[in-house]
Parts: sequence; structure tokens; C-alpha cells
Amino acid sequence: MVIAIDGPSGVGKSTVTRAVADRLGCASLDTGATYRAATLAVLRAGIDPADEPAVVSVVAAADIDVSDGAVRLDGEVVSDAIREGEVTSAVSGIAAIPGVRRLLVALQRHWVESRGGEAVVEGRDIGTVVFPGAPVKVFLTAPAEVRAVRRAGDDESSGRSVDDVGADLERRDHADATRAASPLQPADDAVVIDTGRLTVDAVVDEILRLVAERNGQQRPV
Repeated sequence: MVIAIDGPSGVGKSTVTRAVADRLGCASLDTGATYRAATLAVLRAGIDPADEPAVVSVVAAADIDVSDGAVRLDGEVVSDAIREGEVTSAVSGIAAIPGVRRLLVALQRHWVESRGGEAVVEGRDIGTVVFPGAPVKVFLTAPAEVRAVRRAGDDESSGRSVDDVGADLERRDHADATRAASPLQPADDAVVIDTGRLTVDAVVDEILRLVAERNGQQRPV
């Protein structure tokens, strides 16, 4: 079973996804990491992000792997490098390129298939594009101020103010929601969960309840 978890930055997707996967004993995939790795490849190649054919060519040639808790680009562990400011600033533009999305959606689907089709997958278009047939789809949300505070506390924010982080989140939200290819939006059959008013455990329990319901069980996993 694929469990699709979507939502914007700062809603707790990664924490919730890992926790759900741990409880179910299956793999988890942060698809955003694949877009960040692709962005790093483009930046390292010195390609103009506005040159879409060149960007797609670089991404097509890149060896992007997410496994064993690490992100690798052409064999090099880049888990920290993809969280640096330059990548964070450029990733929305790279991710909006249709050719890049086609390549990485194929990579993400293969990743899940190689694990027997059992995974918890997080991103911004999992329930709408990558796995539209996923039996459990969740869209996480939270008030803007809550998300900004959370992000400001992340290592990648490097001590930036909540206001600055909030402005970046607003920019990223707008870019993700208005892009022509796979815009950020909940699937019609997704369950929307506000993480701003719930603990991580409560969110995880609610998702496990949905899984149990889908499996016809009487109680959560």
C-alpha cells in the first residue's frame, strides 16, 4: 500500500512520514529530496536555471538515489548539501520545469516499486500526480505563523528570523501552488489534517486510523 502525504513546507511532513513508516514497518520517501538533489546537480553544472532544455539534460544524466537514510548524487552523499540556502532558493524554479518533474516522478515510482509497492511517500503532488491511486491520501496543513516558527527552528534556516522565514514560505507556497506542472493542491479524496493544533503523535494516530479503516481493521495499526 502507498500512503501519500502532501502539504507545503513547515507542516511536519517529514516527521510524520517517518513516524508512520516506522509504525507500519515500511519504507518512507521524501520526494522533495529528489528535487533538491536535481537542483544541486544543476547548480554544480553551472547551468542557467532558466535554460529548461539544459536543466532537463543535466537532471536526466544525474544519478539520484535516496536510500539508507541518505541522499546521494552521482554516488556522493549530499544530504546536508541539498539543505543549503542556494539550493533552497532555487529548488522551486527547477521543480516547476515539466521535464524535470517527469524524470523525477518516474524515479519516485520506480523507488516505490523496487520496495514492493509498500511505502509512505511525502511531497507536494503525491496524491494528485505521482500516486493518484494511493488508497490513503493525506494533505497536511498548518497556520502560516506556526509553519514559520517551525521552519525558523530548523538547522537549514541558520538563525534567520521568523519573519524572514515566513516570507520565504509565502514565496515558495505561491510558486508551488501556481506552477503549471503539478501545482500544490490536495487531491479530491485526500483527508486534510491541521497539524497546527495536534501533536505529532495525534497526527500519526489519525493517519494509522485511516490505514486501518482502508484495510478493514477494527483498530489502528
